Amino acid sequence: MRWTGRRQSSNVEDRRGSGGGGMLKGGLGIGGILIVVVISLVMKKNPLEVLQQTGVGTGGTTTEERAPLTAEEEKMGQFVATVLADTEDVWHKLKSDYREPTLVLFTDQVASGCGNASSATGPFYCSADEKLYIDLSFYEDLRSRFQAPGDFAQAYVIAHEVGHHIQHLMGTTDRVHSMRGQVSEAEYNKQSVRLELQADFFAGVWAHHAQKMQNILEAGDIEEALGAASAIGDDRLQKQATGEVVPDSFTHGTSAQRVRWFKKGFETGDISQGDTFSTDDL
Repeated sequence: MRWTGRRQSSNVEDRRGSGGGGMLKGGLGIGGILIVVVISLVMKKNPLEVLQQTGVGTGGTTTEERAPLTAEEEKMGQFVATVLADTEDVWHKLKSDYREPTLVLFTDQVASGCGNASSATGPFYCSADEKLYIDLSFYEDLRSRFQAPGDFAQAYVIAHEVGHHIQHLMGTTDRVHSMRGQVSEAEYNKQSVRLELQADFFAGVWAHHAQKMQNILEAGDIEEALGAASAIGDDRLQKQATGEVVPDSFTHGTSAQRVRWFKKGFETGDISQGDTFSTDDL
C-alpha cells in the first residue's frame, strides 16, 4: 500500500504506553477474538453480551507515566493516521454531512465511552463517543494467529471500524441495537451479522474511492484485505476455537460473506448497493 508522504489525520488520540482498566461494556469489535468465541459458545450467548457481562473494572485511564515509543511504533502511528486521513477524504466526498471520528491508539487497556476495554477485545467502534479504538498489537495477531499479513490488511481493519461510524451516522446502529430483547437471540445475531457485513461493504467502498483519489493500491493489496476478511469470519474462528460451527451464534458473518461484501463495495464504490438488511442473499 502506498501511504508515505501523504496527509495524516489530526483526529488521532495516542494513549499508547499509558494504563487503563476493565473490559468492554459496549461497542462493536471486528475480530470476534477466539477467547470470546469460546466463552460465548459455552454460554450460548452473543459475544457482545459476554463482553458486557465480564467487566472487571470501571475506572478511567491511569496517570502512570507513558512509556516511550519505539521507532516502529512511531511508524505505525503515522500509518494509521494516514489511513484515517484517507477515510476522511473519501467519506467527505460521499457524504456532505460527514462527521469525522477520532481514532484512539492504546496499549493493553483503555477507557471508552462504551466502558472499559482490553486489547483482547480487538479493534472496536464506540458510538457513544464516536471513537475507534485499537491496540496495534492486534496487527501482530492478524499476521501470526490469523495468517493475514500486510499493510492493506491493516488498513482494512480501520476502514471496517469507520464503516461502523457511517452506520452510526445513518442511524442503523441504534436501530439494530434497539432490537435487543425485542427479538430472539438467534434473530438478533442475524441482525448483528448484517451490521458487520455492511461495515465490510463500506470498507470496500472506501478502498474503491481511495484508489481513485490517491492511487494507494499496490500488487496484492486487495488480496491482503480479502485475506483479513476471510480470517475473521465466524465459521473459521469457531472451527479454530472449538472444532465445530454453530451458525445461530454467528454475529459477524462467515468468511465467504465478509469477502463477498468487501468485494462488492470495492467493485461498485456505490453506497446505495450496501443494504445488507433488505436482501436474503448474504
